[in-house]
Amino acid sequence: MSEAERHATPYYDIIAYPLHGNCYLNTTARCTLRCNFCPKYNRTWEVQSYDLRLHHEPDVQEVLAAVGDPTRFKEIVFCGLGEPTLRLELLLAVARALKAQGATIRVNTDGLANLVHGRDVTPELEGVVDALSISMNAQDEETYIRHCRPRKAGAFAAMLAFAGLAKRYVPSVTLTAIDGLEGVDVARCAAMAEAIGVHFRRRVLDAVG
Repeated sequence: MSEAERHATPYYDIIAYPLHGNCYLNTTARCTLRCNFCPKYNRTWEVQSYDLRLHHEPDVQEVLAAVGDPTRFKEIVFCGLGEPTLRLELLLAVARALKAQGATIRVNTDGLANLVHGRDVTPELEGVVDALSISMNAQDEETYIRHCRPRKAGAFAAMLAFAGLAKRYVPSVTLTAIDGLEGVDVARCAAMAEAIGVHFRRRVLDAVG
């Protein structure tokens, strides 16, 4: 979409939205997973009263303009209703610019960046991303596939491997799982995170954002 077309189109995309003292960045609607508990696969794009449907993918300058002064927030969090690492170059460029202004950067991710991009991208996060929150969502591949419906084979193993690699370059890495999903053993998920050497956080079903 050209700049002229963008300004002529009657819509307003929410690119940055405040929650819990943080600024969340909504940079893409595309995702590597098709989680059956995701709002957009349940006919809504709304999170905490914000309509996160995107009509275009914002560029670096649009994202920075939407954030404004990043020091107003505890963290800048890449998290919308899509997978932010699918736009890795934009993520890194925005994060570098905001860190230069004193921001703390967190990325909420499905942990499939290496699988998608065909290389180990975790070294590129060093000095750019302060924290990763990785959606583990299940204790085994069968349960993960049932709930997350990955578009690529080997996603569960790739996600766990990504967590182990990322801890070498990102100061805080956390695996998360949702308590309330059928068949998900949160205690086993926590034990697996401990074995990898990363943090674990229990999430609650339907508590989005």
